[in-house]
Amino acid sequence: MHIPPFDNQNKPIVDVDDPTVPLNYFNIVKLKRGEAFEYQVPGYETCIVPATGSVDVDVEGVHFAHLGNRGEDVWDGEPEGAYVPSGARAQMVCVSETAEVFVAGAKYDKVLDPFDVREHDLVQYGSDDTKTHRKIKHILGQKQHDKVGRLLVSELFTVGQGGWSGFPSHKHDTNRLPDETRHDETYNFRFKPNWGSGLQMLQREDNEPGDAYHIVDGSTICIDKGYHPCCVLPGYEMYYFTILGGLTQRSLVQYFQPTHAYQIETIPGIKDMIAKFK
Repeated sequence: MHIPPFDNQNKPIVDVDDPTVPLNYFNIVKLKRGEAFEYQVPGYETCIVPATGSVDVDVEGVHFAHLGNRGEDVWDGEPEGAYVPSGARAQMVCVSETAEVFVAGAKYDKVLDPFDVREHDLVQYGSDDTKTHRKIKHILGQKQHDKVGRLLVSELFTVGQGGWSGFPSHKHDTNRLPDETRHDETYNFRFKPNWGSGLQMLQREDNEPGDAYHIVDGSTICIDKGYHPCCVLPGYEMYYFTILGGLTQRSLVQYFQPTHAYQIETIPGIKDMIAKFK
């Protein structure tokens, strides 16, 4: 499902028990200097990630100062995050001129401890020749495996302009270990320059026609099932913020589309990328 960009007025874009991706939660919060925003999501663990600007964060009395170091867009600086336990009360206060803040969530009942993430885990894969050159910055990834319930949060950037991501096509909509896990997924896209755009494919069955969505700067995509590669127009860079929430476990097991699975062997570094979603 494609949700075109709109002024959500700091209200969830993907709320609890969403009919398409019930395991996910997603909000975009926009603040000016000195403004505060407080939230609490029972039954969902969340992660606060400034897309731009900086905020002070308080989670049930645990304080994380000056979270976020980016300037005008997601290409200007590196990601930082703060983990908020399920149902905890969190407050953010803008300490830059403005801030745009992503709040990612996954359904999870157990209450863990809050913590901040100041250094991300980077993996780069693909190649210019295969039109798949990408880098992923994991905010809640493999390194936080023992500190988080079901939530995986990362950022994906194209390396260069144009090309494909999420290929070879894969899905993760059914719990049938060891071959696949059920993980709902939500994306928010950005383009550089911001008038760029791309395409999100969603193919429900191998070798059967699927759907395609025209994605623009600020588009949100909710993926419940099916194979889902995406691409960006030549001459533009693409970014997407990624939220994954597992049904029964945190580690993601992707099932690659049978028609294209052999191409795993043609894309440099992709096996390292797969291993990081733990």
